[in-house]
Amino acid sequence: MTVPGRRSSTFSRLLRHGFTDPSAAERLLDLPELAALRGDPVLLDALGATADPDLALRGLVRLVEAQPETERPTLTTTLLSAKPFRDRLLGVLGASEALADHLARHPRDWETLVTYEAADLHPGVTEFERGLAEATDPVSLRVAYRRCLLGIAARDVCGTTDVAQTAAELADLATATLRAALAIARAAEPADAARCRLAVIAMGKCGGHELNYVSDVDVIFVGEPVEGADEAKAIQAATRLASHLMRICSETTVEGTIWPVDANLRPEGRNGPLVRTLSSHLAYYQRWAKTWEFQALLKARPVAGDPELGSAYVDAVSPMVWQAAERENFVTDVQAMRRRVVDNIPVAQVDRELKLGPGGLRDVEFAVQLLQLVHGRSDATLHSGSTLDALAALAAGGYVGRADAAQLDEAYRFLRAMEHRIQLYRLRRTHLVPEGDEDLRRLGRSLGLRTDPVAELNKEWRRHASVVRRLHEKIFYRPLLDAVAQLAPGEIRLSPKAAGQRLEALGYADPAAALRHLEALASGVSRKAAIQRTLLPVLLGWFADSADPDAGLLGFRKVSDALGKTPWYLRLLRDEGAAAENLARVLSAGRLAPDLLLRAPEAVAILGDPEGLRPRGRDHLEQEVLAAVGRADDAEQAVAAARGVRRRELFRTAAADLIDAYGTEDSPRASDQGALVDRVGQAVTDLNAATLAGALRAAVRAEWGDELPTRFAVIGMGRFGGHELGYGSDADVLFVHEPRPGVDDQEATKAANRVVTEMRRLLQLPTTDPPLLIDADLRPEGRSGPMVRTLASYEAYYRRWSLVWESQALLRAAPMAGDLELGQRFIELVDPLRYPAEGLGEDAVREIRRLKARMESERLPRGADPTLHAKLGRGGLSDVEWTVQLLQMRHGWAEPGLRTTRTRAALSAAHAAGLIPTEEAQTLDEAWVLATRVRNAVMLVRGRPGDTFPSEPRELAAVGRYLGYGPGHVGEMVDDYRRITRRARAVVDELFYGA
Repeated sequence: MTVPGRRSSTFSRLLRHGFTDPSAAERLLDLPELAALRGDPVLLDALGATADPDLALRGLVRLVEAQPETERPTLTTTLLSAKPFRDRLLGVLGASEALADHLARHPRDWETLVTYEAADLHPGVTEFERGLAEATDPVSLRVAYRRCLLGIAARDVCGTTDVAQTAAELADLATATLRAALAIARAAEPADAARCRLAVIAMGKCGGHELNYVSDVDVIFVGEPVEGADEAKAIQAATRLASHLMRICSETTVEGTIWPVDANLRPEGRNGPLVRTLSSHLAYYQRWAKTWEFQALLKARPVAGDPELGSAYVDAVSPMVWQAAERENFVTDVQAMRRRVVDNIPVAQVDRELKLGPGGLRDVEFAVQLLQLVHGRSDATLHSGSTLDALAALAAGGYVGRADAAQLDEAYRFLRAMEHRIQLYRLRRTHLVPEGDEDLRRLGRSLGLRTDPVAELNKEWRRHASVVRRLHEKIFYRPLLDAVAQLAPGEIRLSPKAAGQRLEALGYADPAAALRHLEALASGVSRKAAIQRTLLPVLLGWFADSADPDAGLLGFRKVSDALGKTPWYLRLLRDEGAAAENLARVLSAGRLAPDLLLRAPEAVAILGDPEGLRPRGRDHLEQEVLAAVGRADDAEQAVAAARGVRRRELFRTAAADLIDAYGTEDSPRASDQGALVDRVGQAVTDLNAATLAGALRAAVRAEWGDELPTRFAVIGMGRFGGHELGYGSDADVLFVHEPRPGVDDQEATKAANRVVTEMRRLLQLPTTDPPLLIDADLRPEGRSGPMVRTLASYEAYYRRWSLVWESQALLRAAPMAGDLELGQRFIELVDPLRYPAEGLGEDAVREIRRLKARMESERLPRGADPTLHAKLGRGGLSDVEWTVQLLQMRHGWAEPGLRTTRTRAALSAAHAAGLIPTEEAQTLDEAWVLATRVRNAVMLVRGRPGDTFPSEPRELAAVGRYLGYGPGHVGEMVDDYRRITRRARAVVDELFYGA
């Protein structure tokens, strides 16, 4: 008798045996149907050994209840007396609710688990065909299929077979099922069967002998007419048979479904014919197939139907598979395929995705298949459809390091075991790790994790996923280093030919040079070489992810040669997580940033500092430049120091821009392209203003000491005044001065002109630093007018002679260097010109439109495509800026928000004031930002300014990567540019020309 308030001893025993609901279990054990089992301790021990004792007990009760009363003693006696049977039956019931349902519907099927002959331990296709032999229709086929599945699951959960053997058995059962389904289809349509030969080719995991419990079975159908039959009618007959086979396996009946048969890997996918002749298949593969289709054919295996035809198909396509790496577009295709498919996974599921998520099964499978394609053309030992067999062959051949292969093998087996057990529970196709503790507990226990199943499972899963994430790309690159390094005795290295093949497949245009760089960096026994061997596998992957891997590796060698002896350089790359990836992105994205870095390689330290990529403000820069000028011995040294600061800051700005545009493993690429453009424009403007301030100070100090005889200011114009400079922009300026009290006007003007001449000379001296070109052509009278004027002279000129284009140019005027009070008085002087009271008259508007039309017809370079010229082309910078400036001149007097030198700010103010509708404002802004980014991209990639897309394919691809277009998508980039600017031009025609 149980004392009230105290738990029964059975309750406690059930808890100890792993039951989560002991009360419910007690009630089930007290049922009369289990009377024969209740008192036997071996039952509880066996239930406690299952993945889910509660589930196993519920399934057992249902199975016993389903037995005819006369049969129950047989089941219960066998359960108690035969331990192997007990473990198998309860193991299945504790792991699979779906198979418990099957046993309840078919109560005699438990007998298949009682005795195992030797052949039953590892059955093959023949044994499974025997098990399905009596199936004559879709329903009986499903029952027989589940009965065979029962045996596979029993061997799996009891550890009789490992994960690879289980996957092979599932593939063999699928083969037998396809044969049985085809036999049923043939029996239903004997006339069709007599007219054609049909072969079923397994693809994917079934073809690779590594199927899941629940998975689409990928197939390709090949048909031929029998001798004397009409080919068209034979293919129609074969198509009917193939369609019937698919329905037999896929349709839902009273016994559920088996699995979907998926024929979408066939030529042309779902748009192509379901069945083709062998010659039709070969014609397609020779002419139209993409790289991914040859990757899929790695696993092709004839499984059903005409065996001769199936073998002929595989024999014919196999040589094409192993020549795929020699295809012209192989590298581009591989880069595209390597880019993650995570984008297609709902955000909420990424962390639970076992197959496609970071560090998932697909990472291992893709890496192995790619290496097979690259090296299998010259090594037949790699021709395997099984991931684990192929991985072992790659390790044996030296194509993958043995330690890396062993770790990947272990991780892949664990992740596949997780996938098997997740699917086995309800026999549903899923790759998501469950979220509920109950499901995680059952999953963990099924994998042998019993102390704290949920915590242990999460820990092991994350550990193995981390191994895959770390190794899945490194295995491409580490053997390349072994190919040029000293190896331990017994280790196998890649041959130079194999290393070259791999580098070529990863996008390196000059594999021989790349190998030389690797040898120079990583050979030897020094500590430096050892650190490089640790870094390079990861760096090579990042280089390969760019448009120009060769340039990245060459740049890295140059930086390493320059800094290799400094104690901090390699330590920074090894220990600062972001520094190495940032450096790889910067070195492989184009010429400008590496050129800036190689002139002073110590700037690489910027890349390891979290704050290092943040632009410095104008005040900070000016303070640093003026301090450097003050320390210099003469004007040339002073400006050299100022230009050195400018070069470093240009590198900082370009590096931050590239890293944000590309994104890194820890931070995605920036989504707000307008903010990137604004940041670059402001940063380059600030550093050019600080450089001008330094050159002015140096020029004055060299001849006059601390004070010039006249007050002097530099006014920024154009993009400089608009804070919208690009990397390759000149500095448009006006120079204004005002004689100091008591100084003769002629002497003051002479001094001001000498300062301007000296500033321009100093800023263009040939040095390793990029020059800063000063353009003063927007001054009154243009090139014919004096270089510098007094404030009074500007006032007299503008009052008497000013033209409308000059007023328009003054919209961008802003003080940049020198006497700020004088600069501000200049701005007050020109405000009435650029924002005329009551707006522009109609004559002035017509004149601006006439000037714009003339510029469009005369200034576009000969031969340039007007739809792709970022500055002067249709919907480009000029179109948007003139439209905004016309609005400023017409309405700036009444709308304070329009009184800005910045295009985007003025556009936003015009929209806020109701002068331009929302959609039109967004269209103009999008086009202006895109055109600006194209110009920045061209300068970053080519190292020299340009207003249109490069024609050289690698440069064009690099521009595409900067703009967010992956490998192979440059055509899409150009189409998008034309579309966006065409829409902008339509707005310009309406708002500017009044069309």
